[in-house]
Amino acid sequence: LDPERPVQLIIAGKSHPADEGGKKLIQEIVRFADEADVRHRIVFLPNYDIAMAQPLYPGCDVWLNNPLRPYEACGTSGMKAALNGGLNLSILDGWWDEWYDGDNGWAIPSADGVEDADKRDDLEAAALYDLIEREVAPRFYDLDAEGVPTRWVEMLRHTLKSLGPKVLATRMVRDYTRQLYAPATATARALNSDYAGAAALAAWKKKVRAGWTDVKVEHVESSGVGDAPEVGAELTVRAFVCLGDLSPSDVRVQLVHGRVRADDSLTEAVALDLAATEGYEGGRHRYDGSVALGHSGAFGYTVRVLPRHDLLVSTAELGVVALA
Repeated sequence: LDPERPVQLIIAGKSHPADEGGKKLIQEIVRFADEADVRHRIVFLPNYDIAMAQPLYPGCDVWLNNPLRPYEACGTSGMKAALNGGLNLSILDGWWDEWYDGDNGWAIPSADGVEDADKRDDLEAAALYDLIEREVAPRFYDLDAEGVPTRWVEMLRHTLKSLGPKVLATRMVRDYTRQLYAPATATARALNSDYAGAAALAAWKKKVRAGWTDVKVEHVESSGVGDAPEVGAELTVRAFVCLGDLSPSDVRVQLVHGRVRADDSLTEAVALDLAATEGYEGGRHRYDGSVALGHSGAFGYTVRVLPRHDLLVSTAELGVVALA
């Protein structure tokens, strides 16, 4: 009801026929929207369907989505809004948690960890209203001399550029085909042509699981980076690993490096395969590698050992890892 920067709310949707709580909530919204002092600012549209969605998407400026994190059901509504020139305003859950970048919409703060459901609702509602009042509405009404909200248009352009190529069904199908279906087809042919491949892979898995208790990163040496890491500095790592009865061809030894959080955990981590350079008695091996630092600031690393086989679906398939 701000006299200079009013907000129009359009609410549409359906509750499941068996969802009594959902139906009650809609009834409360309808009654509230019918109050004389707000009826010109809030409207509830019943019987939401595809025909109603078609004008809603290109007709809205902000697509508001406020699920209780982490219970986001889907997220495709916000994706369609982005393709239709709308800015998303949502809890950081599902797809928005992955693709929100600070310039393609807004993130509603979530009160994760608050056990009292009513208190959590109050905190998140207050955060949402504050966000609309202090950031969303002011940017929408910030007009230049020609009456154009330039900063708003910049966000729209960035949204179409950053999200447009990602939220397309064609991109999804292409990714599934290239990253899942095609590799799965090749693996199936290798395993099932005469079943010998499947038998060999099963035997290899049995061997790795049985011998993994002996796999350890015994010692790690590094050089090239001082107490104050600098961009371009080269970190050289030498790792001494015990593989027990396994061979270097059964494993992948990696240097995992990235930024360091306050609790010493790694973020934005990148894995680099180390090369086996020497072998010793007792199933021990040395692995070497180096990496150039691409950023300044707190830097950390560790060394890990993972199973390696060309027919594994992923390095996590066996559920085993050895860390320094």
